[in-house]
Amino acid sequence: MGGMETYKLLWGVHLAVLLSVCTSHSNLPTFDDYGKSYFNPYHSLILPDGRETTIYLLKDITKRYYFSLGENSSPHFSITVTPCDVPIEWSILHYKASHAFHGKTAAKYQPFDNSKNQAYYKTVSTLFNYKGNSVENYVGSFSYTSLFVVEFLSTERDTHITVYLTTDLAHGNLFPELPGDPRIDVTTLNHNSVSLVWKSSPSAVKQKDHIQYCILVNEKHNYKSMCAADTAIRSAGRKWPKLASFPISKYLDENQRVMLLLNSDLHIIHKTSNIEVRQTCVGNKNTYTVSNLSSNTQYYFDVFVVNMLTNASAAYTGTFAKTWLEPKPKDIPLKDGKIVQIKFDGKRPKPYNFEYQALHKKVHFTFQVCRGQLRAQISKNGKLLVSETIQGLRHITLNGKFMDKYLAVFKPGEPVANTSAMIQASSHMHKSLFPFFPNSLKIKSFNKLRTCNSITIAWLGTQERNMYCVYKRKLQDQAWREMASVDSCSGPESRPKSEKVLCKYFHEINVQKAVTTETIGGLERGKLYLFDVYLIGSSGLLVRYQSKVVKTRKTC
Repeated sequence: MGGMETYKLLWGVHLAVLLSVCTSHSNLPTFDDYGKSYFNPYHSLILPDGRETTIYLLKDITKRYYFSLGENSSPHFSITVTPCDVPIEWSILHYKASHAFHGKTAAKYQPFDNSKNQAYYKTVSTLFNYKGNSVENYVGSFSYTSLFVVEFLSTERDTHITVYLTTDLAHGNLFPELPGDPRIDVTTLNHNSVSLVWKSSPSAVKQKDHIQYCILVNEKHNYKSMCAADTAIRSAGRKWPKLASFPISKYLDENQRVMLLLNSDLHIIHKTSNIEVRQTCVGNKNTYTVSNLSSNTQYYFDVFVVNMLTNASAAYTGTFAKTWLEPKPKDIPLKDGKIVQIKFDGKRPKPYNFEYQALHKKVHFTFQVCRGQLRAQISKNGKLLVSETIQGLRHITLNGKFMDKYLAVFKPGEPVANTSAMIQASSHMHKSLFPFFPNSLKIKSFNKLRTCNSITIAWLGTQERNMYCVYKRKLQDQAWREMASVDSCSGPESRPKSEKVLCKYFHEINVQKAVTTETIGGLERGKLYLFDVYLIGSSGLLVRYQSKVVKTRKTC
């Protein structure tokens, strides 16, 4: 049968049904009403077989799609409807041709376009009706010529849905299969991670290369479909190019970031004003541990099985779990005058809590940050006195009473791996093991004294007699890498002997004149050099000045 004949056939069936219904049921709309609604090009469209269709709904406006089952077509059909945002109402209306007319049994179906026989098509019934936001599927079977109308309505707001119709129930299933028990189980739970397990999808066994599982984590609620999750994620920001390896959200926007964990799992973090959603795809494995979570927080977990070829998906039954309350860190006693070294590994650094009891009215805190930045908070008797980010070397003197209790909390000042520092608290300045140091630890170079084979540098000294050691290192073009790798707490013993320039003693009673200079010769023309100065105190502890990079002249 040609395309034009099929078109006439469908319209004939539809017209015949509507005429007969209008004459048989007084409570149904008139023929003119049907003509305005069903036959309006916007409201009445053919629902394609074997293809997922995205349908956009306007609030309070019913949208209708129709399809038919003829004598020569499959008697079975399946419809799957996926709401992508808000709950919707949808129903399937069945218009069928009657075998009896005026008490006589029809030998065969009469022509659809014969107005004399339109009354054969007079029965209408509602096969299915649903209201909600779950993914619903209806399977029907009919042995006679039938016309079906599917109605969709959104009463909350404008939205969109996806609809999949197929008459090939044996091979036409677009969506991956869920196991008989589609629940997600929580196997382990602690203060910053949750381990999940779920039963394998039968589709993952049959199509191992094309099926994978994707996990969605957020603090608000579970999502009943990937379409609903994707809509919630993308509604917050503007569209960017597709990210092919992540089928949940196809776009990244300015409210999203990517997090690569140590186990090489790639996470996309979506941030909006009131929700943060993390998504990751884990391949074929059906167990996964979600890490880097906040303590004492309830999280919702969804697992989707995804066909990577068609992007069709099915949702497991979501679950939720609350992480444990992280135990309060114990306060570590800080002995007077003792230097303590602290390190942060950068993965999920825990703060250091130190408790110090004053032995005098004045308390002196000294911090030497070896690498990175240190965030320091010092409280006295529960009142916050100091909150600042420290780099390099820092003295802080606080006034109080004898036996006052101080609590010092330290965290990394920036997300840098291997942040480390040395700290000391003392009620007696003479007990401090850190050497006195000048207000500035910068090394200065003089451009006018720079030649093709020598550099002149200067630095501030102190009133105390200390030893100063100067070291140099020739650099390649990437000087910033050398600077970034410097550990300020490491001493001259970590340097090759070939880098040592000299060591000398220096002091000056007049602080204003406590400046010493040194000219370093034997350098190569037009090369970068890194210079370091170490102040070594009588206790053996040292202070490292800020490294200085200088380039010798190319021409002289």
